[in-house]
Amino acid sequence: MTTPVSRSERADREPRRPFGPDSRMWDEVGLITFPFTAGSAFLLQTMEPSIAAVVDEHSSFRTDPVGRAVRSIASVMMWIYGGQEALGEADRLREMHTTLNTVDAHEVRHTALSSGPWAWVLHTAVYAYTEGNRPFTRTPLTEEEKQQYYQEVVQLMRNFSVAPKEIPDTYAEWLEFFHDRVENHLVATTVSRDFLTVTSKIGRPAFVPRPLAPLWRAATAPVGRMQYFFTVGTTPAVARDKLGLTWTTTDQAIMRVLGWIIGRTVPLLPERLRYFPIAYEARRLERDRARLRLLIDRRPR
Repeated sequence: MTTPVSRSERADREPRRPFGPDSRMWDEVGLITFPFTAGSAFLLQTMEPSIAAVVDEHSSFRTDPVGRAVRSIASVMMWIYGGQEALGEADRLREMHTTLNTVDAHEVRHTALSSGPWAWVLHTAVYAYTEGNRPFTRTPLTEEEKQQYYQEVVQLMRNFSVAPKEIPDTYAEWLEFFHDRVENHLVATTVSRDFLTVTSKIGRPAFVPRPLAPLWRAATAPVGRMQYFFTVGTTPAVARDKLGLTWTTTDQAIMRVLGWIIGRTVPLLPERLRYFPIAYEARRLERDRARLRLLIDRRPR
């Protein structure tokens, strides 16, 4: 007789392990379009009350938006392309968040490592690459492909020690869970509105001299407008409504055209330009290892 195994027990039996070239995320997460697909994920995170409260007190996204964005992207690249160091990066982030706690204006205490908020950060990654990424892909993902990507994010959750109770078994169950969270748990927060402002108007980083501020604003204005546009456009309609954001049929048509162009232009770029540096070097290193393995296997004996 077989004893049923609970979700928690199944998850506890699965090991933490780094990602490699056999994963879907290996090909997709490191692309330079990451900010376009991840913007809505970050916005959804800032609409989660506990995350918003902690970010409000501890994050530098208002005072150092460029630095904060660069550090965040580099960390995400480590999650997928860092090999064994990816697990160390996950541990570093958990350790860093152990003291990131706060009490909001209603005297409610929020902790960064509460199981629900901690898991929500990675749940938004599922949305970013199965739904939010849709405008930039040549063909829509099949349900099987979405399930594959979801299982990879589940592995990422294990690497980050997300509580098993926070992980739905299948993509279909996750989709139901996600829509319920957006509809019934997320709220329009000051942090989410500030995030949109920072996204649209990229603040001058410290390394740019103050006299060059007008030049910085002029140079980054188109980037900020595009980033804001894609963030709003790829955010679920329910969340947009909560934030009071406008999205018209004309906006949707423009995004469809821009997404079509980006989705067909980026694959034509050389790999060095198509991927962020950590992703590119990791992919190159894996190819070198594969070639070495082939030579070793074919050596004269």
